[in-house]
Parts: sequence; C-alpha cells; structure tokens
Amino acid sequence: MVACARPRPTAHTIAIRDFKFAPVEMTVARGDTIVWSNADFVPHTTTARDAAWDSKSIDGNATWRTVASAVGRHEYYCAFHPTMKAVVIVR
Repeated sequence: MVACARPRPTAHTIAIRDFKFAPVEMTVARGDTIVWSNADFVPHTTTARDAAWDSKSIDGNATWRTVASAVGRHEYYCAFHPTMKAVVIVR
C-alpha cells in the first residue's frame, strides 16, 4: 500500500502597514500558519467576522499567528480600525 504524502504546512505572512492588510486576500491550506506582522506604530487586531479567530491587540512592531483550521472564506477586520478589511480563504 502506498501512502499519500500530505504537503507540509507552510507559514504565510500578512503585513499590517499604513492601516492596511497586505495582501488583502490570501489563500492557504488547512493546517498552514498565518502570521500577521504589525509594522504600524499603533496596535491593531485581526478579528474574523465568523469568530474563526481573534488576535486581540497586536502592538506595533509585533506579530500574531494562528493555524488555519476552519475551511472556508473568512472575512476579517481590525476591531480598532473597522475600515481595515481583508479575507483569508482556507482550502
């Protein structure tokens, strides 16, 4: 019997800079790690509208990470600055 090789989990980085998430849309595999890196001088959050995750406050020059576990399209925003919006698609 031949075992199917599963791809190794990958880490993906989303930059928070100038009050924007970049990229605005990212597709990842279930089990991958997503890292948000806040380059702004003020704190931000990454808060999924469907409650898949909530980073709480990410200070300036800090990072926060989560493992993508819920398959689907996850819209998220910054709770402190609600005009900051983006999407992570987990396959």
